[in-house]
Amino acid sequence: MDRRTGGRHSDPMKIPGQRLDETLVRSEFAPRTTYLNSASTGLLPARAVRAMHEAALSVAEGRPQDMFADVEEARASFARLVGVPVSRVAAGASVAVYSGLVAAALPPGAEVLTAEGDFSSTVNPFHIRGDLKVRAVPLERIAESVRPGTALVAVSVAQSADGRIVDLAALREAARAHGSRLYLDASQAAGWLDLGDHVAAADFAAAVAFKWLTCPRGVAFFVVPEEADGFGGVRPLLAGWVAGERPWDSCYGPVEELAHSARRFDESPALLAYTGARHALALVEELGVPAIGAHGPALADRFRAGLARLGHTPVPAPGSPVVAVPGLGARQPELSAAGVEVSDRAGSLRAAFHFYNTEADVDRLLDALPPAPR
Repeated sequence: MDRRTGGRHSDPMKIPGQRLDETLVRSEFAPRTTYLNSASTGLLPARAVRAMHEAALSVAEGRPQDMFADVEEARASFARLVGVPVSRVAAGASVAVYSGLVAAALPPGAEVLTAEGDFSSTVNPFHIRGDLKVRAVPLERIAESVRPGTALVAVSVAQSADGRIVDLAALREAARAHGSRLYLDASQAAGWLDLGDHVAAADFAAAVAFKWLTCPRGVAFFVVPEEADGFGGVRPLLAGWVAGERPWDSCYGPVEELAHSARRFDESPALLAYTGARHALALVEELGVPAIGAHGPALADRFRAGLARLGHTPVPAPGSPVVAVPGLGARQPELSAAGVEVSDRAGSLRAAFHFYNTEADVDRLLDALPPAPR
């Protein structure tokens, strides 16, 4: 019997409202801990590990396989997951790099609206410029804070610290009404949140893939407007040979012809990471964002209910698979020592629930937490 629910555990992968393929998940993941830290780093699926191992061996043995093909497959997979043409997607390694390109495209004195406490890679490049007017407001007020003269709104779709989700529909409407451009960081959303046409409608978007997309570190994507729209005015300041329309003819001297797609914004890829990413992204597509997006938030709701019984109040983040509990962050080391992996973020315990987690994982964390002081 489960003392939390008053009955037996339900099938841990059969959460109402979704059809996650339990057999497929269990064939790819076998963590040795209660891993609730996907907002920091997602677990690597077995297929990605095998592919990277085989690719590394091919290099060690002097017969390197074509890993550039893996970059293109990963690019295409990400494009499908966020609902944009592949011609709009650049492949790189860091959101901060792409935030920097967007920042560099703004004229001096331009106003950039951001959310208070947003992730540094999303907002810091705009501050580094030194000649932009960067204004930060609470996330819940960001749509209403867009005003005439706001050149760009830069915000994470889901906040790293606590999982709060921005109202994308309201933000799009406000940006459109005031002629403001929109830059979305989907690092904490891509892979579990159905982004609909929000990324497609944004001027720019970026995301690292080593969190909810379960890719290796060293993989990130950048979404820009099409060439016909001038790529939104962003310049390929970091362009190297891979940014050429014909990369292998662009190895020496200035690149004579930049790619006519977002590939002109590519960074030279970390090939082994992209080999793993190709297979990890394929798994996310197989499982389906709707199923993944139902599973994690349902586990998060179970955790919130358990916290309420213990007298703890998490940061409100409805619909999110991330739960932050103020005042409990200091317990992270002892939880880790007990085999429960979570994060300490700004004094809050942050737990993140993904498709490889179960109700038993939630309950194990609840059992490890003390009741709130009376």
